[in-house]
Amino acid sequence: MQGASHMLLEEPLRLASVLAPAKPKVFPSLTKIVGTLGPKSHSVQVIQECLTAGMSVARFDFSWMEAEYHQETLNNLRKAAQNVKKLCPVMLDTLGPEIQVHNSTGGPIELKAGNHVIITPDISKALSAEILPIKFGDLAKDVKKGDTLFMGQYLFTGSETTSVWLEVVDTSGENVNCLVKNAATLAGPIFTLHASQVHISLPTLSEYDKQVISTWGSRNNVDIISLSHTRSAEDVRELKSFLQSHDLPETQIYAKIENSEGLDHFDEILKEADGIIISRGDLGIDLPPENVFMFQKTAIHKCNLEGKPVIVTRVVDSMIDNLRPTRAEATDVANAVLDGTDGILLGAETLRGLYPVDAVSTVGRICAEAETVYNQPLQFKKVMWHVGDPMPHEESVASAAVGSAIKVKAAAIVVFTFSGRAARLVSKYRPTMPVLAVIFPREGSDPTKWRSYGTTQARQCFAVRGVYPLMGSTDEAETGGLTKEEYGIKLALNYGRSVGIVKPLDRVIIFEKIGDSSVVKIIECEG
Repeated sequence: MQGASHMLLEEPLRLASVLAPAKPKVFPSLTKIVGTLGPKSHSVQVIQECLTAGMSVARFDFSWMEAEYHQETLNNLRKAAQNVKKLCPVMLDTLGPEIQVHNSTGGPIELKAGNHVIITPDISKALSAEILPIKFGDLAKDVKKGDTLFMGQYLFTGSETTSVWLEVVDTSGENVNCLVKNAATLAGPIFTLHASQVHISLPTLSEYDKQVISTWGSRNNVDIISLSHTRSAEDVRELKSFLQSHDLPETQIYAKIENSEGLDHFDEILKEADGIIISRGDLGIDLPPENVFMFQKTAIHKCNLEGKPVIVTRVVDSMIDNLRPTRAEATDVANAVLDGTDGILLGAETLRGLYPVDAVSTVGRICAEAETVYNQPLQFKKVMWHVGDPMPHEESVASAAVGSAIKVKAAAIVVFTFSGRAARLVSKYRPTMPVLAVIFPREGSDPTKWRSYGTTQARQCFAVRGVYPLMGSTDEAETGGLTKEEYGIKLALNYGRSVGIVKPLDRVIIFEKIGDSSVVKIIECEG
């Protein structure tokens, strides 16, 4: 990969600016932040502060807690979003083929290196240093002598001391006998078991997931589903079919790549999915540490070329307990931005961390700073080369809009769109300025039905780098007799002024479809 070439540095000016006091950011970073809501980010007040700090997407992790709790949190999200006058998409994260360890008491157990422990599907047995009961009956069929198992709370805490590496010694019936490789203390009601580079004979879309999607997901018209442990393109197709049959045809699917099977089938998965989540927690267990960075860079690069959103996880684990990230974590966030990620996903940092709002704002500041040295010309050329000649008309106009915006140093690009597709296409060419997507209803569409459809399309745009959607209208009572173009421009510029994007005499690029053609215009804001 072209590591250093992903940066644009002007010496000595750039290094000198590192020592200068940071300028307050009027507008959030172009890179989006996904916040996982939970115990420490459950209240209206905290969610509101997270939204104000820069959270763009709210993630609901159904691998823990009941639907009633998540509904309460979602109701609070809606109140908070209304208070700050923002749209916020809802991402439902599935459980998938996750093997959970049964700890009825929640009490800690200590495992010592060199000892043996038996993993059993008999959950009537109490958890101890000799017996580990799991909620899966076929582990003994799936693993073999020498396989590596990883168990504990690393995926929740980021700390190795709360997790244990096990080596399979042999199997006996449904039980698996393992050698403990490191000393660790297992604690808490939930911890998971991960079998490294082993196919687990559980469906990617579990019965539990189907029940959650068909009830909670359908009732709340979720915007995005994060399909955990996606292993093949067929997994995505199965979920698409399920969504269609449960009246959720507009819900997007982000495939979560977190094991070697997903990595092996990445190209096919990318074609089927609406977006990709690089889940580095499990990937860091399934892959040797020295290979994780290469997959991240390669996967982001492929997503960028296809113009599909990609989100990176597990970046500031230390902020679960600390106000500041480590130096390595801060650099990691910046490198993800320079690689081309659309978003950063915060898990435990906002779900149960001590500083959820600070985690959002700190990551946002790092992203914004990294964006100032992102090598946009290089990415632009790569995408142009990948699309090839002759370019499809829409690609040609989208790239022209971004090229023009760069040349005239435009403050923003305004896109008129029905579905958000045009805005995503513009984002594919990685403009250095925000894309204000005005979502209009299609001609002849039912206003009542469109409001729901249009709001979903608008919210989904919040997961795409640099895109900020606005709800347009063709109702004369709202447009004040203006033409669609006049109203759309006025709406976008008023928003741009209100958040500090657009100032007097700034130039703005307008990208819209007229009939079967797409056109690009340059306008100058009034002084």
